[in-house]
Amino acid sequence: MPAMMKAAIFVEPGRIEIDDKPIPEIGPDDALIRVTTTTICGTDVHILKGEYPVEKGLTIGHEPVGVIEKLGANVRGYAEGQRVIAGAICPSFTSYACQDGCSAQDGGHHAHGYKPMGGWRFGNTIDGAQAEYLRVPDAQANLSPVPDGLTDEQVLMCPDIMSTGFAGAESAGIRIGDSVAVFAQGPIGLCATAGARLRGAGLIIAVDGVDERLAMARQMGADITLDFRKVDVVAEILRLSGGRGVDASIEALGLQSTFESALRVLKPGGTLSSLGVYSGDLTIPLDAFCAGLGDHRIITSLCPGGKERMRRLMQVIESGRLDLGPMVTHRYPLERIVEAYELFSHQRDGVLKVAISAS
Repeated sequence: MPAMMKAAIFVEPGRIEIDDKPIPEIGPDDALIRVTTTTICGTDVHILKGEYPVEKGLTIGHEPVGVIEKLGANVRGYAEGQRVIAGAICPSFTSYACQDGCSAQDGGHHAHGYKPMGGWRFGNTIDGAQAEYLRVPDAQANLSPVPDGLTDEQVLMCPDIMSTGFAGAESAGIRIGDSVAVFAQGPIGLCATAGARLRGAGLIIAVDGVDERLAMARQMGADITLDFRKVDVVAEILRLSGGRGVDASIEALGLQSTFESALRVLKPGGTLSSLGVYSGDLTIPLDAFCAGLGDHRIITSLCPGGKERMRRLMQVIESGRLDLGPMVTHRYPLERIVEAYELFSHQRDGVLKVAISAS
């Protein structure tokens, strides 16, 4: 009998359960890590609801912090017992897509190497991180050692939401002194707000409808927070910008309404950086788009991965330039992850991120 572990598996839409699964076998290019802490992402909730299809029986999750249990024969420069993280996106860095600068779209080694979202493997095309053990493919490219002195919770945001939120600010091309509007202050939107501050934005306007999130947005660097329940945010942002519009807007929720608002507040020549995961049709209003003649730039981003990306993010935390620890609002053991999903998916009790202790 193979050795077994506990894992959160997708059973059917509306149902994720804890079950026993064999501890993964690894190949020569892989590593096996014992997961110490992980979390739940909004994308996992899309999977739970059946809005994003995965195979039944798949282990969910893509945000691992852990300890190397076993190394494949080809993996060099690491040691068993070493604390590591791996990005939510774990490209091979050998494909055409990777070498063309699109590592998140790494579809493997076939003729052209591109596949939409191909670099997202954990909890999508292979078993994920909400388990006691995780197989990390292409470990040489994707394992990043955790600096001494940093806790699991301090680096828990690096694999996905910090990398994704920062990518939203980077893709927006924010320059020193730019005005930026960030729509939705969930975990990724908060990281986008923090990223805009680190990029040198001169005015950051954060939009949400939850008081706790608006307060956290100010902690992450927002200069002005707007509650969409109380104000016409498009009109107010245009007023705050003197009618000019903002240099960049970041959409971090994935709804038609937030996307449209993010477009309507842009100056001519501005950039809309879209991070939301859309689960329905998305339309572009003709007037907001200036009939296609507004010199607008709309760009999407998928969480950058790889060990160098993770190293850079952890260095930002280690230097004290950003503390994402306060975003962990709730803690559960792996055995109670179904309760954590219920809390997180219904956004109860001021939840932002849930730390799941796997061992």
